[in-house]
Amino acid sequence: MRFVLAGQPNSGKSSIFNSVAGYRSATANFPKSSVSFTATKTLIAGREVEVVDLPGIYSLKSSMTIAGPAERYLLDESYDLIINVVDASRLGRSLELTIQLLGMGRPMIIALNMMDEARRRGIEVDHEALSNALGVPVVTTVSRLGRGLKRLFRESLRQGTFGEVPTPPKYDLEVERAIEEVRETIVEVNPISGIPARLVAIKLLEGDPHITDRVEARTPGLIDKVPEIARHLEEAHGWSIDQVVSGSRHAVAHSVEDRVVIHRSPKEGWRERVDRLLLNQWTGGPLMVLILAGFFWLVFGIGQRVEAPLVLAFNWLQGSVASQFAPGSLAATIADGLVMGLAGGVAIVLPYLIPFLIGLAILEDTGYLPRLAYILDSFMHRIGLHGKSVLPLILGYGCSVPAIMSTRILESERDRKITAALTSFIPCSARTVVIFGLVAAFMGPLWALAIYLLNIVVVVLLGTILAKRMKGASPGLVLEIPELSLPDVKTLIAKTWLALKEFIIIAWPLLIASSIVLGVLEWADAADPINVLLSPLTVWALGLPVAVGMTLVFGVLRKELTLVMLVQALGTTEVNTVMTTQQLLTFTLFVVFYVPCVATIAVLAKQMGWRGAAAISGFTVVVAVIVSVAGRLLYSLFS
Repeated sequence: MRFVLAGQPNSGKSSIFNSVAGYRSATANFPKSSVSFTATKTLIAGREVEVVDLPGIYSLKSSMTIAGPAERYLLDESYDLIINVVDASRLGRSLELTIQLLGMGRPMIIALNMMDEARRRGIEVDHEALSNALGVPVVTTVSRLGRGLKRLFRESLRQGTFGEVPTPPKYDLEVERAIEEVRETIVEVNPISGIPARLVAIKLLEGDPHITDRVEARTPGLIDKVPEIARHLEEAHGWSIDQVVSGSRHAVAHSVEDRVVIHRSPKEGWRERVDRLLLNQWTGGPLMVLILAGFFWLVFGIGQRVEAPLVLAFNWLQGSVASQFAPGSLAATIADGLVMGLAGGVAIVLPYLIPFLIGLAILEDTGYLPRLAYILDSFMHRIGLHGKSVLPLILGYGCSVPAIMSTRILESERDRKITAALTSFIPCSARTVVIFGLVAAFMGPLWALAIYLLNIVVVVLLGTILAKRMKGASPGLVLEIPELSLPDVKTLIAKTWLALKEFIIIAWPLLIASSIVLGVLEWADAADPINVLLSPLTVWALGLPVAVGMTLVFGVLRKELTLVMLVQALGTTEVNTVMTTQQLLTFTLFVVFYVPCVATIAVLAKQMGWRGAAAISGFTVVVAVIVSVAGRLLYSLFS
């Protein structure tokens, strides 16, 4: 048995899903789409049920990036029940999607969620009257507190097993007449099996490309009369046909709301007072800086404190493992590579990744992320991106892995690709180690600050160029800002694990394998040939010692390894005695901008495919060469 969770954004749908998913969910992409959905299997009254969490959508419209795949899933896939999650505090607007779902011809139940928020706003909903008006069961819930969820899924099991298909509400007289006229045209042919003829008629009237293309492909000429029927409606109302149908649906939804809702005086609490500060034009920006600075200070502080003892532990483990094998043997090399790969995940990535993911979940569940996007939207649109793009870019200063994962919040595939590419250029914590270990240590902190400022300039320029080169425009910020709320600990743990699992399953094995491969290359004395092979780049273009070539290869595994391997390649910790300040600057600039680490490449491949990951990696090398050569020439001119 399969249940599908469908609802508008910020309706609490994912909180309901997480309450049953725990740590057992899996993420998959819709067919021929980069948009993903999440599924899990759970036991309800002793019966195994698969629960699918579709993306939040405001309406079923194929032309929308997210709604198109979600609509196709609802129309074409096999499932037993729709659980429509409705925000009780915004009932009229939420019911517009409900009316569309009622026409799907599938059993359905409504989770009337966020009842606590509705009461705080002075809204009282008669759920029994709502059930009678719509003809489906209605269960009241407060998902963030877990209230009503057991009853919801018990009732869902009963409805999925024995429930009848609901009768969809009627539109206004003129729209109903047009729907019936189109339905009579197609009902005898039944152009799309499994989908009610009435729903097909409504979609044809609206000009939904998913339905229109399918009907035309199967029965050419069948819908030739539809444009004329639509034109009569447009002339009668003075609106486009899409506006006529959606307007009628809007009227029906609010008519139902008027019958089941009583409005009382709302209560102003801490949320409203805090919101006035967060969204104010004078205080919003400074508070944003303080919140983000505090967030990164905590993450870096926790990461550094956890990383230090873990590194010492793995250094001891590395020595202990090495003592079990003959020095210089292949077995010792493989064992050392395995330990280094494990250390890279446990001691380097996880101390920063876990606090990042927890912090990201807190910012998301409190409702601050949409406020952050709202504040920065104007600036981001100047470089051709969406306001939400700022989040992955900021996260990139800590770790590129969660930063690229977070590009999923962007609705446009164009914005996701551009933002993922730009995030690859942001100096993560590992690159920061190189910046401070070389430039700050041997040239001074102002030079390190200059590299960060240069990086921002380059990212802005690249964003502007990519936004102009790639087709399409970033959508305007039509963004619902949810109420501020306190996050639920159980939900935070579930969200953190779901994101962390992708690193453990995908990126970490590649990191370990790459560590072993690179160790074997060094054992086989392949370093010298590799250094010679890379000499056109390292010596001729960048003006660096030939020995640094292998260090850049290790940097693909982990960026901080470039610093470790540089010391090993040069034979001294005082690298400034071997390399000039110009070479130190050039080397650091190249490390900051060139190919991201293996973990980042793996996540890029998961998000965009291996071809996209390879394209971005190659692009970073080109940019790194240009910036490094320019930095080298400018330093020689002014030094």
